[in-house]
Amino acid sequence: MSELEYDNLTEIVDENQERLKEPPLYRVLIHNDHYTSMEFVVEILEQVFHHNPATAEQIMMMVHRQGIGCCGEYDREIAESKVVTVSRRASEQGFPLRCTMERV
Repeated sequence: MSELEYDNLTEIVDENQERLKEPPLYRVLIHNDHYTSMEFVVEILEQVFHHNPATAEQIMMMVHRQGIGCCGEYDREIAESKVVTVSRRASEQGFPLRCTMERV
């Protein structure tokens, strides 16, 4: 391949790389209700979102006081999976805990 052909290929690759964007992140939220125990919320935050006990307690108190708390920001597929996991586990325990996601 000649030097000239190689330069043209480099320009095409560089042009395509500029169009690539990071995938959007989604914020996973837990909503307060009057029935789900605080202990269960902390358990979810530790086991599903892998927060340490102190951070899980802080997020749980934010949910309790402000009505909503952010559990983390993830790619869409991961966020969807975490919402489904939380909803399933809450339902299995008989809690109406609501978990949603929103684009950041």
